[in-house]
Amino acid sequence: MRLGTSSPLSHSSPEEWVSNQLALGCTTVVFPLSCNDPMEKILAYKEQAEKAGITIAEVGIWKNAQSLDPEEKKKNLKYCIKQLQLADLLGARCAVNVAGALGLVWEGGYKENLTKEAWKSTVQMVRTIIDSADVKNTYFALEPMPWMYPMSPKEYLQLLEDVDRDRFAVHMDIINMVSSAERYFHPEEFVDECFELLGKYIRSCHIKDIHRIPKYTVQLEECAPGEGEFPLRYYAEKIHALDSEMPVILEHLHSDEEYIHYMNYLKEELHGLYKII
Repeated sequence: MRLGTSSPLSHSSPEEWVSNQLALGCTTVVFPLSCNDPMEKILAYKEQAEKAGITIAEVGIWKNAQSLDPEEKKKNLKYCIKQLQLADLLGARCAVNVAGALGLVWEGGYKENLTKEAWKSTVQMVRTIIDSADVKNTYFALEPMPWMYPMSPKEYLQLLEDVDRDRFAVHMDIINMVSSAERYFHPEEFVDECFELLGKYIRSCHIKDIHRIPKYTVQLEECAPGEGEFPLRYYAEKIHALDSEMPVILEHLHSDEEYIHYMNYLKEELHGLYKII
């Protein structure tokens, strides 16, 4: 597998960007630009990554294509399509978004997210993005979330079947699905279930950790690798066995210093499982 982070780290040129990533031990990256950037700049970053042998794990979207505001929804849907086309140009493993919330906060939890209507609208949204983008070199994927579809490997598998598009795939953020005591206390079994059901569809993975706050009721908090109790090496072994080129992305940290610190932790913890350039 290939390790990377969601941070471009502070840099002033494509060359410095790649140099910093290599120095950190990254062999895959989240592309740091968007479809709104000049094509000349996009191609310069693409060229530097290719020359260094760094793969592009994902192009992030992170817009609500199911916004309750019709104009915002239209704008965000267009952006999703253009980001997927950018991923295709780059040869990225996938372009990633969340399904989107049926409420004011774009990734927020609402009961409206968990309805038959929400499921149907998610299926239609994914189809529209894939059909409109018409890509050949990449995939569209949804990041699972604890309060919007898909919330479990079984739901993700059903969503793949219902969408019924070859270019729809899986982005595996397993911690986002650890939303119950059962999954928290039986993590190896949950990892097994995820990979048994979804393994052949996975295009990229996130890596982080989760900690149980010992208070009533069940309180689970996302945290940096090693700050929680999730069996990260077991998770990484499953990823590595599935695909030696699979990108595994460290995310949700707050500074370059934190990314450097926890990337070094992962390299030590996952020794022997990741590619080195």
